[in-house]
Amino acid sequence: MIAVFITYSIDGSGTSFKFFVRPHFTVILRFSFPKFNSMKEFFDALFSMSVTVGQIELKPFDLALKVVLPVIGMYILYRVVLALFRRLFFKKWKLKKQTGKRMERLVKILLRIAVLTGVVMIVGRYIGPDIPNYLTVLWNALREPLIASGSMQISLFTIILFIPVLYGGWWLSKRVIKLIDARLLSRMSLEKSVRFSIVSLARYILLVILLIVGLSLVGIDLSTLAVMLGALGIGIGFGLQNVVANFFAGLVIVFERPIKVGDRILVQGLEGDVIRIRLRSTVINTLTNETIVVPNSQLVENYIHNYSFDSPEVIIINQVQVAYESDLRRVVEVMLEVGSRNPFLLEDRERKVRVKSFDDSGITMELRIWIRGAQFKLEALAWNNMEIWDAFRTHHITIPFPQVDVHMKGSPIPTSTVDSK
Repeated sequence: MIAVFITYSIDGSGTSFKFFVRPHFTVILRFSFPKFNSMKEFFDALFSMSVTVGQIELKPFDLALKVVLPVIGMYILYRVVLALFRRLFFKKWKLKKQTGKRMERLVKILLRIAVLTGVVMIVGRYIGPDIPNYLTVLWNALREPLIASGSMQISLFTIILFIPVLYGGWWLSKRVIKLIDARLLSRMSLEKSVRFSIVSLARYILLVILLIVGLSLVGIDLSTLAVMLGALGIGIGFGLQNVVANFFAGLVIVFERPIKVGDRILVQGLEGDVIRIRLRSTVINTLTNETIVVPNSQLVENYIHNYSFDSPEVIIINQVQVAYESDLRRVVEVMLEVGSRNPFLLEDRERKVRVKSFDDSGITMELRIWIRGAQFKLEALAWNNMEIWDAFRTHHITIPFPQVDVHMKGSPIPTSTVDSK
């Protein structure tokens, strides 16, 4: 851990602030502001202010004049030269778009190399023979622990070293997952959403493995880190328990496949088609063309009415009442004829008409037919209803309406009695 101590002192030479950064180096800021007799003395004192880092003494204004301003000038020159090349050469020559982009990229690279070389020369000229001291101070600063816990120490050098390890792990996982998807999953009969979920899960697992290996390579003690992450994970777990539950429910859906993309389902009163299955949620397009995002935990914990789990073929049932005076055998023939003309019918499946019940107003009949997909259920039901109506009117079959017959018992009430009341 970095320990910083600050001391303040005034002596004959001026004022000093000392920053002790243990155990490696000390930063001293020294400046003096005596009584000035002229502006020249003021600027001389201002330019004499210095900063001491370890064994190196720096003068900020001298550094700005000899290093910072020349570097800024080189950057401005780089932008000006690049703009001139674009205007005078690329547009004047009217090169092809692809050729112009290549030449512009080449000029950028050459100019950047020139600017970088100039910056190195400016800094090298300013530092001169103090390069070993600067490197020593820089190395000590990079190695100074920012976080220390037991045998684990994290410094700037550890963080810098971990960046290429992390990038390498990300690049490697991306290549491996692409290879698995192209060589293995593409040959399996899986929906795109399932393939995407499997690829995402495999990539996350591979990234975690590579992250653990990378932490070990840069010298981080994983046992100490595991304790810290465990304590952190408990707090995160309580806050994100719903997200975690939905994530694992998504894994259950992906591997057990109670629903698939394209299935017509009914869950908690919502009926629609599954259009996308993700690790955290499932997207359903309802019958009214509304998009509903359902958390995966609800699909796993609650019952799901899947109309097309094993097969998309379903039975639709049309109910209609006929009057008691109707010829039921004639009614059955008419309804079977209507069902045989349904445009969504499965020809190889049996069609049935049943007498369901004898009700107060009439006899309830049922027409049952198979259709080729649950997504056509509403259209097929509507078509049957319309054709049954037309067929019944053609064959003079009456559809009764609810009615109640009231029978009065005893003699009628005398008129005189009614009038007296």
